Amino acid sequence: MEHRELAGRPVSVIGLGAWQLGGDWGEVGEDEALALIDAAVGSGVTFIDTADVYGDGRSERLIGRWLAAHRDTGVMVATKMGRRVEQTVENYSPDAMRVWNDRSRQNLGVDTLDLVQLHCPPTALYSVDGVFDDLDSMVAEGRMRAYGVSVETCDEALAAIARPHVASVQIILNALRLKPLEQVLPAAYDAGVAIIARVPLASGLLSGRYDETTTFGADDHRTYNRHGEAFDVGETFSGVPFDLGLEAVRALSAAVPEGATTAQFALRWILDQPGVTTVIPGARNREQALANASAAALVPLTAESLETVRSVYDSVVRDAVHARW
Repeated sequence: MEHRELAGRPVSVIGLGAWQLGGDWGEVGEDEALALIDAAVGSGVTFIDTADVYGDGRSERLIGRWLAAHRDTGVMVATKMGRRVEQTVENYSPDAMRVWNDRSRQNLGVDTLDLVQLHCPPTALYSVDGVFDDLDSMVAEGRMRAYGVSVETCDEALAAIARPHVASVQIILNALRLKPLEQVLPAAYDAGVAIIARVPLASGLLSGRYDETTTFGADDHRTYNRHGEAFDVGETFSGVPFDLGLEAVRALSAAVPEGATTAQFALRWILDQPGVTTVIPGARNREQALANASAAALVPLTAESLETVRSVYDSVVRDAVHARW
């Protein structure tokens, strides 16, 4: 699999998003979770993204179990911190960040975390020099090798990129969320900041497997956060109303190359955007992990396919998402 640089290390262009291992997409058993990590890494994945809040640490602990049984694999694990408290700047104190850091290191079973990302922090935090100075100190202390920021909006991404030691920005980017192409990706490229593309399949919408009759479990955020009841609505279906998303995906089907699935097409589209470092689709089983990884083997999309994505975005979903994020 192709590799690109993130925080001075090569990482696979297809990574593994481990939110599903925390349980917010329905239950994933421990054995199934470990098997899907095995499948992803066996397919060439060398980057796994998690967070301390996924399943209240369950995702981190499962990855830690896998790491303990697979030493020296070269897999880079990124985690996130900050969403375990009320979202005020004051709660991002030096002591609090070290407590969060200690918990993640314990969950993952490592002395030094590869990459720690602030987890969609308050917008006001981006202008607080002391927070970023303290992150620098945590790197110097050996608690983590590098840090980045996971953001909700393009303006937040640009503020993070302007910080001198931010190694990565994680942002929602997919065929239904094109705004980051305008300023964020060029700015990150110029600054040498890695871009981690999350929610690449729009919470499964871009798998092409859903229709108007599809329902989700009560413990699935696609049920309980459809209108932003629990966290930013942009994290669920990329903020696109479900019916509108179905319309867009049907229109995109004409651009899917022969022999590829709609999901693989959607992942390849992201990889073809200049400035993207890695994309982190989630998986609930080994079959999904294998299918996601195989998208890296697709040839770059044609200009016609790329134009179809742009046309569908402009005509169907732009008005619903472009101004908000």
